[in-house]
Amino acid sequence: MRGKVISIIVIITVFCLGGFVGYYLLNNNSEPSSIVKKDVTIISNDSIKESIDKVYDAVVVVNKYQGERLVGYGSGFVYKKDSKYGYIMTNNHVVEGASSVKITLSDEREVDAKVLGTDSYMDIAVVRVDVKDVLAVAEIGDNSKSSIGDTIFTVGTPVSKEYMGTVTKGIISGANRDITVTNNGSKYVMEVIQIDASINPGNSGGPLVNINGEVIGVNSVKLVESSIEGMGFAIPIEIAMSQVEKLEKGETIERPLIGIATYDVALAIAYGRTDLKLGDAKTGVIVTTVQDDSDAKAAGIEVNDIIIKLGDGKVDDSAHLKYELYKHSIGETVQVTVIRDGKEKELSLKLTHKIGD
Repeated sequence: MRGKVISIIVIITVFCLGGFVGYYLLNNNSEPSSIVKKDVTIISNDSIKESIDKVYDAVVVVNKYQGERLVGYGSGFVYKKDSKYGYIMTNNHVVEGASSVKITLSDEREVDAKVLGTDSYMDIAVVRVDVKDVLAVAEIGDNSKSSIGDTIFTVGTPVSKEYMGTVTKGIISGANRDITVTNNGSKYVMEVIQIDASINPGNSGGPLVNINGEVIGVNSVKLVESSIEGMGFAIPIEIAMSQVEKLEKGETIERPLIGIATYDVALAIAYGRTDLKLGDAKTGVIVTTVQDDSDAKAAGIEVNDIIIKLGDGKVDDSAHLKYELYKHSIGETVQVTVIRDGKEKELSLKLTHKIGD
């Protein structure tokens, strides 16, 4: 009997001791040496680091000088190189009015550069540097394969140069947007990609990049109003590259001039212009002047004609007329639809004159 009592006491003691040790291990900050600690690394599965690395060193700061004074800057990217030079794309407005341009590379070196060609309508410029100063070349992608909702990112220098190399991420918010831009008092339409990635002054000219690290656009325009947030725009890379060979050679891009002055139908309605024969027209442009010896005169366009269509494109206003006209080259013949005396009429317009003639 005594032996049984002793056995029961031992069992109870062991049980209690085990419970105490368990409680100690759970509640005491110290850890027994027998417990092995393991380092855990958490890897995000949505990182775009590899894509950023593909383009990062190809992005530069474009510094605009007047004399010895730095008067502005923007972004740009190396899109190709040959045995002698590297070629950088940026916006026209970034280099416009510069007496000289210097490039700041991603390793923070500043090197001399030369502006080869610019185009204010597309807002594109090409700048050249020595090939020894090229750290990387961006891969050009195909914007036509992009869709709304696709992940994109930008690399550039927003606000000030201390933020050079800033990366922002977002999605394509809208494709094939037509926005009206005013440049030197003249309005025209640009076809752009709408994005929600943050871009600010200084980002202009930098690359818009897809998830594969391929450039699909050139950042150009941002709506900056207190009531608007998260709306940025980029020139589709196909449009930017379409005339790049001419810009590299310093050639002027020729655009047709048809020789008319116009007044927007919407403005005529808004201002109650009863002197203009609008009929049922709500949009389009009213021809107010036709120059002698012009392409418009040769096509039979007359004063008070309302142009509502050029080629396959609808003409809403004077800015859209330029947009549709500039899709065509000197030497082409394009169909023009007008309303004359309340009836639609189609005319053949041969483009023989260019801006600057």
